[in-house]
Amino acid sequence: QVALAESGGGLVRAGDSLRLSCVASGRTLSDSVMGWFRQAPGKERAFVATISRHGAAKYYADSVKGRFTISRDNAGNTMYLQMNSLKPEDTAIYYCARSSQISAVWTMTGVSDYDTWGQGTQVTVSS
Repeated sequence: QVALAESGGGLVRAGDSLRLSCVASGRTLSDSVMGWFRQAPGKERAFVATISRHGAAKYYADSVKGRFTISRDNAGNTMYLQMNSLKPEDTAIYYCARSSQISAVWTMTGVSDYDTWGQGTQVTVSS
């Protein structure tokens, strides 16, 4: 059984940067497609970025493309989300997620495609 734990959130100003981390315990992540999602108040959980098993392929939501970078360290069982040029509309709870599907592909953006979730970390961007 794998467990995910996010960290790195906080309160920042528009234009600032944050780096989120997602640490896995219980099993290796190297065989899993991973992703970051976020949920703003009153809105549904939404795709932010995904990364292939070995980190070579990455996929981003249009709203974060060019500002956010997803990466992973399989040896350390950790995934990251570097967030630059943050905007107030980036305010949300950010979740990391893992897909256990053998057939999973790095372009999967649906919440239902992922079956293991962290508890979330709050990111608040003030204007």
